[in-house]
Amino acid sequence: MQVNDLIFKELIKRGYSLEGNTKVWNISDSKLWYLAPEQAQAFLDLEKSTDYQEEVIQKEISLVEGNISEIIKKLGKAPINIIDLGCGDGKKAVIFIEHLKGKVKLRYCPIDISNYMVEKALDRLKKVNAGEVVEFQWNISDFENLENISNLLRRGDYKKHLFLLLGNTLGNFEINELMYEIRSSMKDGDYLLIGNGLNNLKIEDILKSYDNPLVDSFLIKILTQIGFQKEDVKLNVRFANSRVELYYIILKNKVLTFQDKTLNFSKGDQILVSVSYKYDKSDFHGFLKMYFDDVRTYVSSEGSYVLALCKK
Repeated sequence: MQVNDLIFKELIKRGYSLEGNTKVWNISDSKLWYLAPEQAQAFLDLEKSTDYQEEVIQKEISLVEGNISEIIKKLGKAPINIIDLGCGDGKKAVIFIEHLKGKVKLRYCPIDISNYMVEKALDRLKKVNAGEVVEFQWNISDFENLENISNLLRRGDYKKHLFLLLGNTLGNFEINELMYEIRSSMKDGDYLLIGNGLNNLKIEDILKSYDNPLVDSFLIKILTQIGFQKEDVKLNVRFANSRVELYYIILKNKVLTFQDKTLNFSKGDQILVSVSYKYDKSDFHGFLKMYFDDVRTYVSSEGSYVLALCKK
């Protein structure tokens, strides 16, 4: 079997912590979720599930459509670069762009760690025919290169940026770290539109929403790329450290070897593969106000999802 050296090296580099006698390995980095096309497709399959559609996609669409007039008014008439962070297959952005079509001269630039996702987004947006679609080497990138990308896009008539951070992407990051990266890439007059879930449920209800076989089908691919079999592990979920943590429990002793390195896993060890931070409305607004003076939030009727438009 071909071992994914990046995942293997992350395990070695990060090592483990001890909770009692249990070794806890933490590789909860979203960069590892989409390394292979089959991982990216597994996430797209998850997005199509009824639960995901109801909890994220439909709530975000409703907020965009219900507040688009006010958002467009705030953006103004100047030509604009739409920089789609964590673009996925472009379906989050296309809804927004359809409303801007014909009203504002726009250029779309998808950014994602996954080449598979970027190609899907480019194809989708070309079909919309709403403006220029940017294809360049930086499309496939993490957010650490964002300031460089931002400067490269300010050419011709397109001096202004609208950054999109939709689909609950922010929850997969430590908020201060990502907000700093994005704000540093913005100039006065630029906007950031965030779509994110809010914590208005009981913990048990939040955890229940992750009880979906498609979640396992998506995340297990991180471990099968380094030599685990599906029967070697079991997916669990818990709420800790103000976030949902998804982790695999090792069901039997396992030795993994790659090149000259060996990793020993014991039955009961845990491998943390995904985190999703949860904020209540006031905390979320407070975090954003640390970085932006002008923040406008639009909250869904039941209080579980928010759009936030931030201006630098």
